[in-house]
Amino acid sequence: MGGSPAVLDLRGTPCPVNFIRARLALEPLPPGSWLRIDLDGGEPEQMVSEGLRNEGHEVQRVDPSPFAPGEGVRLLVRRDGG
Repeated sequence: MGGSPAVLDLRGTPCPVNFIRARLALEPLPPGSWLRIDLDGGEPEQMVSEGLRNEGHEVQRVDPSPFAPGEGVRLLVRRDGG
């Protein structure tokens, strides 16, 4: 991964707003760029990661999470080239 990824903190943001904000953050990035997304675990993580994968983006969960349990999860998303 070249350079630092763009960063988006969506912890505390409800569904589906978190997914919409993630999509909007990816739009201006060049294909192949990375976006780091911090968000709540559980349904928010599932909705955002599945939604972005369905749009063709690569989604990786950072494990172990840099957050204390219950404080969130971190995803790395590589923008689709198309």
